[in-house]
Amino acid sequence: MDFSQFLSTPITWWQVLWAIVALLAGWIASRIAKRTVTDLMRHVPTATPAATRFAARFAQYTLLLVGFGLALAFLGANVQPVLAVVIVLVVVAALVLRGVADNFAASVLIATRKPVMVGEEITVEGPDGKPLTGTVIELNSRAVVFATPDGRTAHVPNSKLLAETLVNNSRHGGRRSEVQVRVERSGTAVDEVVGALVESAAAVEGVHADPAAGVLVTAVSATRITGRVLFWHDAAQGLAVTSDVVTALTAGLAQHGWSSTVTSEAVAPPLVPGDPV
Repeated sequence: MDFSQFLSTPITWWQVLWAIVALLAGWIASRIAKRTVTDLMRHVPTATPAATRFAARFAQYTLLLVGFGLALAFLGANVQPVLAVVIVLVVVAALVLRGVADNFAASVLIATRKPVMVGEEITVEGPDGKPLTGTVIELNSRAVVFATPDGRTAHVPNSKLLAETLVNNSRHGGRRSEVQVRVERSGTAVDEVVGALVESAAAVEGVHADPAAGVLVTAVSATRITGRVLFWHDAAQGLAVTSDVVTALTAGLAQHGWSSTVTSEAVAPPLVPGDPV
């Protein structure tokens, strides 16, 4: 085999010695880099074992290739084809792993800045464009995993979580909900109706005493009062507490003999004639 096209000059013992030194240096540096990257990744809470192994091996093989290329250069070899192949592989790897790298970098920011934590309830934009709410059950190097109240499990890429709107429903320890009420008061004073609504809502288990429940009156006529009952509760118990509040308000108003409608859904005014002036 003719190596004249591969080697530009005759090989000397000094070149062989420096080539061996380059190979040894590359091997030693690759081992040190592997251990260093592994130790660093252990300090990243969201780094999975697979991500740690990948990062460590990438650093190790990169330095091995650098040492091998230096050895060839000391031997007088034409390393341009080797460099071209390495550059192409690096570019391809960068394009393929771009999303992985973005998500990993975002996971580091999530671990350090803590916009979300395991056990918190968050709301993000769902795949259909509608809000998606759930409780965070896992933070890893690729995604934030949370469970929705209806039993689904959602995986939101870390980069997407940081790039788009994120609502943390649990960070302040409580969340406010509301229900709409419409009461036929039959001449009863507004303050009396409001007091009955507050008393019924405050007595529900799960409703916080501080801030206290309140009523926002939105419309008053001679026979009708329309308003919104506002109350605070733990974020994870929103559906259950709201259901209990609707039941308690309905029962409390019935005890006073007032006909009423109570709903937790925002509804438009009915298409019926208004109250007489």
